[in-house]
Amino acid sequence: MGLILSLFVTLIEVYSIALIIYILMSWFPNARESAVGQFFAKVCEPYLEQFRKFIPPLGMIDISPIVAILVLNLAKSGVFQLANWIS
Repeated sequence: MGLILSLFVTLIEVYSIALIIYILMSWFPNARESAVGQFFAKVCEPYLEQFRKFIPPLGMIDISPIVAILVLNLAKSGVFQLANWIS
């Protein structure tokens, strides 16, 4: 059971890093139109879209990715707590 929880935490961390890379790509012109950018868009946009439905942008700033990463960190903490309860 510990292996499954460890794998799940690792996946959450990798996805968080993918989100950060995707967010940083918006700072560079045409980075999201590249093949790598399109890959990250396919992976990250479905998750980010859930938050954009409820959190409108503040002017030119989209804070939904910050909330999305926060939710992933809360999920990771929840997995750690679950692991403590099980063991």
